[in-house]
Amino acid sequence: MKKFLAAAAILVALPAIASAQDTAPDGTDAFGVEPYVGVLGGYHTFDRGSEFGAIPGETIMNGALISGIAGVNVPLGPVFVGVEGNATKGFSDIDWEYGVKGRFGARAGESGLIYASAGYQWVNGKGGWPDRKDWMYGAGVEVGPKEIGLGGVTGNSGVRLRVQVDTYDWDSFRPMAGVIFHF
Repeated sequence: MKKFLAAAAILVALPAIASAQDTAPDGTDAFGVEPYVGVLGGYHTFDRGSEFGAIPGETIMNGALISGIAGVNVPLGPVFVGVEGNATKGFSDIDWEYGVKGRFGARAGESGLIYASAGYQWVNGKGGWPDRKDWMYGAGVEVGPKEIGLGGVTGNSGVRLRVQVDTYDWDSFRPMAGVIFHF
């Protein structure tokens, strides 16, 4: 019952919170929908003790990656929530990776984001490596044009640079960097 009352109080207070802040730090509406697409590159390396194990003569499963992503953020004043999907082509031991994750974080400066993410990822190995699926966790930063001295070049919509690090069920290290096009 207490949980229900707390949820009801939050729902009642939400319109007041929404009207208290009309714009986000970058000057856009504080509440709305912000779709985006992007291209990231990086490297994925798994621990020897992971569920992928080790193939005789091989050290660990790893490989370079190029990833296409698409998602949507919902700004809530100075914070945001979102969902993102990825389709990733791997090289070396990784054939494909694909998944979906939720994101939440804070809007930083004029057009930047700091966030954490969690979701589900499928990894298809090649050359004897198995196909597996499990949880993926991560954190990242997006830097907009105003933070790197290019204010006015793209306006509020346009390009952000992203750096993120993910882990597949705490058994891997997956740094990625790239360009996000939001509109």
